Amino acid sequence: MRRGNSNVNQITEGVIWRQLLLFFFPIVFGTFFQQLYNTIDTVIVGHFVGKEALASVGGSSTQIINLIVGFFTGLSSGASVVIAQFFGAQDERTVRQSLHTAYAFSIAGSIVISVLGIVLAPSMLEWMHTPEEIMADSTMYLRIYFTGILFVFIYNMGSSVLRAVGDSRHPLYYLIFCCVMNIILDTLFVVVFHMGVLGVALATLISQACSAVLVTRKLMISDGILKLFIRQIRLHKSVLKSQLHIGLPAGFQSVMYSITNVIIQAALNDFGTDTAAAWSVYGKLDAVFWMVSSAFGISITTFVGQNYGAKKMDRIKRSTRVCLGIDFIMSGVLVLFLIVARTFLFRLFTNDAEVIRIGSEMLLLITPWYIVFVIIEILSGSLRGIGDVVIPMIITMCGICLLRVVWIIGALKIKPTIPAIIFSYPVTWISTAVLFIIYYFYRMKKFKI
Repeated sequence: MRRGNSNVNQITEGVIWRQLLLFFFPIVFGTFFQQLYNTIDTVIVGHFVGKEALASVGGSSTQIINLIVGFFTGLSSGASVVIAQFFGAQDERTVRQSLHTAYAFSIAGSIVISVLGIVLAPSMLEWMHTPEEIMADSTMYLRIYFTGILFVFIYNMGSSVLRAVGDSRHPLYYLIFCCVMNIILDTLFVVVFHMGVLGVALATLISQACSAVLVTRKLMISDGILKLFIRQIRLHKSVLKSQLHIGLPAGFQSVMYSITNVIIQAALNDFGTDTAAAWSVYGKLDAVFWMVSSAFGISITTFVGQNYGAKKMDRIKRSTRVCLGIDFIMSGVLVLFLIVARTFLFRLFTNDAEVIRIGSEMLLLITPWYIVFVIIEILSGSLRGIGDVVIPMIITMCGICLLRVVWIIGALKIKPTIPAIIFSYPVTWISTAVLFIIYYFYRMKKFKI
């Protein structure tokens, strides 16, 4: 992140809180517009098609998509950390190799995931106990989404690379443009042409293709050390190894979160379509917090990565502390907003009174505990920036995945109610946050950071 004609890297030299916010806001707004892709789909089908279509677009389908895309996003963090570190060290050759390796990996990975997703979509939905009345639409939505998974992977990787070198603005611009396109296409396909879930899926695919083209073009016309050449896209073994060393644990960590969400979705599906629809809508409101939290996670990973590469160890600890403080404040404000405005917010998606009632109860049970997750997001992001991902993955596996699965199994046997299932979130967040605090201070002390 540089200003004017100055060669000073503001991430390694500037005022920490100011640069964090300057870097954070484009990311969070970009995440907001990215989330709008699926949110607009949900709003339109909820009002113009029905609650069955609402559950098809936002229920089991979304959980499966989040699992796959989350894993790849974790993998892409490996490329962003490597690029951030070598960019901080001004190693032009390795930065370029990392960029072209990242693109090659995105293309290869998307081909595999696309084929598997299209073939296995019905089986995955059946495994999640998807209600029979929404099975056909959910399958169609998933298959169209997986058809265009290349665009999702390319955009996520390209924007992750741009953010790694301090450019969080251009990914935002591209998402705003494509989100507006998605709204227009949704309205045209669903409201005008009455294409239902098919129209929503096609609108999302076309919009995502646009975002992938725009971010790729930006990298191709770049004049800096981060310039993409189509003919140079290939895997560089040594760089790929470094990216996978960081990206695989982060990807598995994301998968563990998603798997537990899939298990919860499957458990809630047994309560019927109203509950599935309520959970679908809650997921869109819940995304407001996650986009803020993940934006801070990306920010601190980039800050720590570049300062680690530049060997400015004192700024690593200070950046983490400042990021925690800002995230706590913003998360507190969000929690209050979601609780106070919950009924109004649910009515934006549906007019069904029972869906609104169930969803509001879910929101009240979970949102007060968001504050605890801030600790997990920031500390794991900071550790990722210095290349430490294995132990955080293990902590997540034990504190989030295993404990949550045990809780769900126990809850379904002892007290099979919606609150009993949902309370698995705060229980596992608290335990995992404690483990991250202990490990973070141990790591800082060991390396004298």
